[in-house]
Amino acid sequence: MNAQPLERQGILRKVQQVIRQAAPDALEKISYGMPTFWQGKNLVHFANFKNHLGFYPTPPAIEHFAQELAGFKTSKGAVQFPYAKEIPYDLIEEITRWQVARQIKGE
Repeated sequence: MNAQPLERQGILRKVQQVIRQAAPDALEKISYGMPTFWQGKNLVHFANFKNHLGFYPTPPAIEHFAQELAGFKTSKGAVQFPYAKEIPYDLIEEITRWQVARQIKGE
């Protein structure tokens, strides 16, 4: 994260911390060039972009949390959280916990 712009490093570290708390047994690694949390499979990825934080929790998570994500740009497996708005750390944590629960169930 030290390679990211200084003004984004705090946000990225907070996202990393929130995910780590939600997935304490997950392995942190780099996958697809992004910080990734892996627990038998990829749980979530995140990345810094010019105007938004990219969050990649898998297509089932996007579908499951569609109502909560309604105010954000989404695609099949990605969410864009604009830096112009407050980053929804609680939602990131909730989605990550949901991903962990799915992994434990073997989904």
